[in-house]
Amino acid sequence: MHGRTLRLFGVAFVFGLSISFGGLLAYAQSAVQLTDTRRAELQAQLDQINAQIEVQKQILSGKQSERVSLERDISILDAQITKAKLAIKARDLTIQGLTSDIQNKEDTIFGLNSKLNAELESMSALMRQKNQLDTTPLALAVLSSQSLSDFFSDLDTFDSINEAMQASFIEIRDTKEVTQAQKDDLEDKREEETQLRQVQQLQQRQLQAQEAEKNRILKETKGQEKAYQELIADNQKTAAQIRSALFELSGSAAIPFGKALEYALLAEKQTGIRPAFLLGIIAEESNLGENVGTGSWQVDMHKTRDAPIFEKIAASLGLNPNTLPVSKKPWYGWGGAMGPAQFIPSTWALYAGYPKPSYNYDASKDRVGALTGSHPPSPWDPKDAFMASALYLTDSGAAKKTGRDEFIAAMCYLAGCGNASKKSLQFYGDQVLCLELKYQGDIDIIMGTHDAASMRADTLYYGQC
Repeated sequence: MHGRTLRLFGVAFVFGLSISFGGLLAYAQSAVQLTDTRRAELQAQLDQINAQIEVQKQILSGKQSERVSLERDISILDAQITKAKLAIKARDLTIQGLTSDIQNKEDTIFGLNSKLNAELESMSALMRQKNQLDTTPLALAVLSSQSLSDFFSDLDTFDSINEAMQASFIEIRDTKEVTQAQKDDLEDKREEETQLRQVQQLQQRQLQAQEAEKNRILKETKGQEKAYQELIADNQKTAAQIRSALFELSGSAAIPFGKALEYALLAEKQTGIRPAFLLGIIAEESNLGENVGTGSWQVDMHKTRDAPIFEKIAASLGLNPNTLPVSKKPWYGWGGAMGPAQFIPSTWALYAGYPKPSYNYDASKDRVGALTGSHPPSPWDPKDAFMASALYLTDSGAAKKTGRDEFIAAMCYLAGCGNASKKSLQFYGDQVLCLELKYQGDIDIIMGTHDAASMRADTLYYGQC
């Protein structure tokens, strides 16, 4: 009777699992269908808004070619404001879709974890049954069986349990692999959602600045063209004023624009990167850097990927790692980015001479120091940071000095190359190119060049600035 009891218990247990998991599967399939329907609705709305954004881009490109006037510049600001509001709406829809996807992933992971726990419970029950059979002496098992058929039935049960355990092992392994894949996908979606929310905050600030600028112009000119032309003349900066104006940096003290330009020109000489573009990248990092310098390497830095390298960097520079500013980690991942160019230690190691596996400083592997003369270079020194950024951007193709190649390089630098084609994140690239155009205008005044005008002719990439 003992063998029959074990067999009945095992059948009932496995049958219960199949019903439980079947219910979870049906629920998950229903959730996916609901998500797909909602996603289609969101995509239709998103396509409509993106079409409206393209209309505003065309308006901006057309207005930029007109002569400077109050009517033209107010129209440009109006188009920029409308475009920003539409982009914010589009991003809201994308975030809604991601939020739905994240919830779906979390539900799937919950179901997989429930399945995994059930399999482990089943495995425990099978182990207990096997242990009972293993610890019963053969002679005792024969004598205690009511019949010879019961004894052989118990042996059959033993073999069945072994087979069931093997199947359960495979099921647990496969479920763990699927669960991990779902978790990795979930983290990717959470990171993208955080990127989107960060872009949203940036664009909200830009929108407020554009609306404030429009109100200022209308207030100061009272809508009169003559007054506007006088205002433009009064606001024309001299080369000396531009040089002395402070250039804000992430993780380091601001420096005069003239000094920033000096570092950018050195980077151009060594790498071919356009100075105005490099300044645009560094300035955008400053815009993004709300948490820059507020973190602790022991708390916010990846424990195995970055922290050991960070200690090596600090030691090679003769600095105390506990006093060095690094970025605070966001809720979805890790911080620990360093200095104006916001390199994480593991990336800085690739450019500044900290090779695997020891990560000890090696001047022969130092691409940054070879160009700046700093051995070792410091990620908190603007001169070294600018050169490291230029090298990274060169590796991304920006040395070709076209709007297209610079846009792609900017997206790779700020959002990851895999996101370069995502409309919802392209504010990064647009913002950098507009900053580049602004700084090129300042450089033209300082150096007597006229490159901003030729850049503006590329309306596909600069027309919306």
